[in-house]
Formats: sequence, C-alpha cells, structure tokens
Amino acid sequence: MAKIQTSCPRCRQPVLAEVEQLLDMNVDPKAKQRLLSGTYNRAVCQNCGYDGPIPMPLVYHDPEKELLLTYFPPELGLPLKEQERILGPYIKQVTERLKPEERKAYLFRPQSMFTMQTMIDRVLEADGITREMIEKSQKRLNLIQRLLNATPASRPEIVRQEEETMDQEFFQMIGQFIEASLAGGDRATAQALVNLQKEILPLTALGQQILSDSAAIQTALQELQEAGKRGLTREGLLELMLKQTSPAAVEALARVTVSGLDYEFFNILSSRMENAPDDEKKRLQELRDKLLAMTQEVNRQIQEQMQSARKLVENLLNAPNLEAALEENLGSLDEFFAEALREALDKARQDGDLERSARIQKIVNILQEAAKPPAEYELIEDLLSARDDVARRELLEKNEENISPEFLQILSGLVSQMQEQGQEELAHQLEGVYRQALRFSMEMNMKKG
Repeated sequence: MAKIQTSCPRCRQPVLAEVEQLLDMNVDPKAKQRLLSGTYNRAVCQNCGYDGPIPMPLVYHDPEKELLLTYFPPELGLPLKEQERILGPYIKQVTERLKPEERKAYLFRPQSMFTMQTMIDRVLEADGITREMIEKSQKRLNLIQRLLNATPASRPEIVRQEEETMDQEFFQMIGQFIEASLAGGDRATAQALVNLQKEILPLTALGQQILSDSAAIQTALQELQEAGKRGLTREGLLELMLKQTSPAAVEALARVTVSGLDYEFFNILSSRMENAPDDEKKRLQELRDKLLAMTQEVNRQIQEQMQSARKLVENLLNAPNLEAALEENLGSLDEFFAEALREALDKARQDGDLERSARIQKIVNILQEAAKPPAEYELIEDLLSARDDVARRELLEKNEENISPEFLQILSGLVSQMQEQGQEELAHQLEGVYRQALRFSMEMNMKKG
C-alpha cells in the first residue's frame, strides 16, 4: 500500500491515508476479502473525526472468474480520457503479472462499474451470490439478533412467526457465529448462541430433523469407530452404510471414509447389486449413484484446493519479501499448501534447480520456526511433566523471570479451554499448575515489595 496525502471527504482538511488502487487476486488471495469488507482506502481525520472510505480509482482482478473490473469515483469529476490514463497502468500491471498462456480475452475488455456497490455485486455474482441471497442473509442475521435480545418466554412465538426464515442456512449461520466467537475469545457470546440454538432447534420441523440427523450421525460414527477397532473392510463399510436409515448418516460415513470408496469398493457394491432382488437392487443403485456423485465432488474440491495451493506456492516464490508474503497468507497455509510445497520441492530437486530448491527450503524453514510453540507453552509442558510439587517449584524458580501476569493468564485460559472441551483430567492438572504458579508469583512480588 502507498501512503498519500489527500483531503478529508468531510472537512476537506489534509489527511494521510494508506491507499491501494489495484486489488489483484492473482497475487493476493485476500484482495476480495478487503473489497467485500470495505477495509481498504480508508482515512481517519484528526481534525473532524471522520473515519471512513476515501474516493480512489480502483481496479479489481480475479483470473479464476475472468473478472477485470474498474471503478472511477464520479465525485473526482475527471473526463473519460483522464480516467483511462490513470487506470491504464494498473490494467497493464495485471496483464504483465500473468504468463502469456494465462492472458485471456477478458483482459482486453475491462468492465467499468458505475458505483462501488455495483462492483461488489458483480464480484458476488461471479461467486454465485445474488442480491436476493444477500437480502435473505441479512434477514437471517436480523432474526438471530432479535432472538438473542428477546426474553425466553417470547422466543417460541417469534419462532412460530419466522419459521420460514429459519432454514438450513439460518442454523449454519448460528454455528459459524459460535465458531467465530470462540476463535475471538468471546466465550459469553458463544455460550449465548449455543443456548439459543438448543432452545429453538426443537421448535421447528427443520430443527427437529437436524437433531434427528445429528443423533444418527453420532451413532453411525461410533459404529464406524468400533468397526475400525475390529479391522474395517470394504465389505464391512458397505454393510454399515446399508444399515443406516438416515441419508445424513450415510453422507457422514462417506465423507469420513472417502479414501476407502475406491474401485474395489464400487466393484463389491456392483456385484452385490447384480445378485440382489429387484427391491434391494433399487436401493443399492441409489446408494451407488449417491456415493459416486459424492466422491466425484470431493475429488473435484480436492483438485481445486490443490490448484489454489500450487498457485500460492508460486506467488510466494516470486514475492520480493518472502517473510511478509508468508505472514499475509497465514490463513491459507493448510495441508494442501504443505502438499503443494513438498511437491514443488521434489520437482525442483529432480530438475536440479538449486536456486528454486533453496527458495522452497527457506519457506519450509520459516514455517517450521513459526510452528514452534511459544516459550510459555514449553514451560507449561515442563511443569505438567514435573514428577511432584518440589520439582515443579524448582522449575518455577529457574524460570522466575517468565512467571509474568501474561503467563498466568495463558494458564488460566488453558484451564477454561480444557474444561469446555470436556478434558477434565488435563484441566485438573493445569489447574494445579496454575495454583502453584500463582502462589509462587505472589511470593516473588511480596519479596520485591
């Protein structure tokens, strides 16, 4: 991002702002997120307190969706030729970043957006998200907020009135909010949402079906676990699937065992279908068609994720500042990225490309260093492993400078986390460590005082 001096949209006083005029998904996978969230080209005015967007020309590029969009704020009042002169270098930069074989016809027909909202709608439309879908999503969000604010006595009536809005996406949205609240450390909101979900699920037909499917899935996965202890075969997996009466349970089993749904499995299923009576044959045919569709979809998703991971590896290898690029893309560094990185390293070594191998190895080394647990966690592990309170006391004395309020806060948080996850034994052990560390900290503070 470039830092420029511009005018405050409200009071017209000079203001410094970080701006970016090219959002290119080809080199920055988070570009779309910034566009949709509006977290780009914003300014804070010290004079009038304005905190919001500043009008800047913008180019957005998504090669996967073949989108090249431009927006020029009308309030800047520049003629068309001047607009083209300003936007031209960014469009040229987009093209030059692509390999010759990746340059397609859409690059020569940039789509001009009249408003920023039009640009956002166009990006969402390319993802299959229509304006109607956005409005429905907002309606679900408003209903969740309304239910949270309502008294328990009034919620059943609200549910009765709004049951049509409480669809699959509605309950998925609650689940996503619970996960986001926990990830952000907001346990109070997460618990309130969990309680709300438990309260309203039995009040709708869909909620009752979700509860029934959830119980069936849990039972099926437990049966799968037991079968795995005995030695699960493909014939045994087929029998387990045929035993299920809930389609959701069959789907859950298929997703967990997708690696076992191979040619041999479908061969067994087809052989059984050939020798089955007509009514059973129909059921087996439906199961085969469903499993084939699921495995094809899973494999398609895996291929898409691998392609994205390979592209990310290439972008990182070409980044001028490797450490900064890795930090920007931490959220995308999953198991697919690890596989793509290993794949790239193997190929570079086979090709004898020492420079590329060294660059990839540097990425590996940075990630390994970043993956090391913080020193506080190493100390906690040592304290948990201590044979008794005496040995633990010795460790505390040896690491006196590290027994800080922040360390005690981490310990306390781990106790709560283990309790929430139902790991009572570990929570009890951590609580003992916390109490002894807290006493030690108080003793040291008294001596210093």
